[in-house]
Amino acid sequence: MGRVRLSVAERREELLRAAIEQIEARGVAAVRIADVAASLGVSNALVLYHFSTKEKLVAEAFRYAAEGDLAHLRKLIARRTTALRRLRAAVRWYAPTGQAKGWRLWIEGWAVSLRDPALREVTRDLDLQWKASLTGLIEEGAAAAEFHCPDPKASALRLTALLDGLAVQLTSYDGAVSRTKAQQWADETLARELNLPDSPTT
Repeated sequence: MGRVRLSVAERREELLRAAIEQIEARGVAAVRIADVAASLGVSNALVLYHFSTKEKLVAEAFRYAAEGDLAHLRKLIARRTTALRRLRAAVRWYAPTGQAKGWRLWIEGWAVSLRDPALREVTRDLDLQWKASLTGLIEEGAAAAEFHCPDPKASALRLTALLDGLAVQLTSYDGAVSRTKAQQWADETLARELNLPDSPTT
């Protein structure tokens, strides 16, 4: 049976998903256009038609992954509940113990972005949007007197820095820290930043 004919947008999305899978499996440095093409049973030429270079394919793959994560974050933020509950949900999802992006993928992205301007733009944009979203929730909760936080922007920066660091420890160094302990530290850090009791049940 022949392959289903896809629209240009559908084909690009299929290629981006395949690229993400190959990057997670092989790493950015090792992945090739041929690997992405072979995983879908298509030609190298088809991949290059949509993405003229490996660098463009990789950057767009990371952008696609980032947009998916940010879409989920927006859903969490849009829930009709307190700012504190939405903030806790967002942090627990983003944390390396939650269901957020594949951390191996993003650690790869951070490393390669040091030398790749296009990828650096993608990772920086994701980082800024995460911090802005958490800052907005903290500001909302503080304004509603749900908690006290004198500097929401700094709190969001410290919180995401902790979560990113824990992700590196959990992903790169087996046994360095347990998932249970990482979640505990994330909860405790959030409580300290918002001047809350340590219990995460509010």
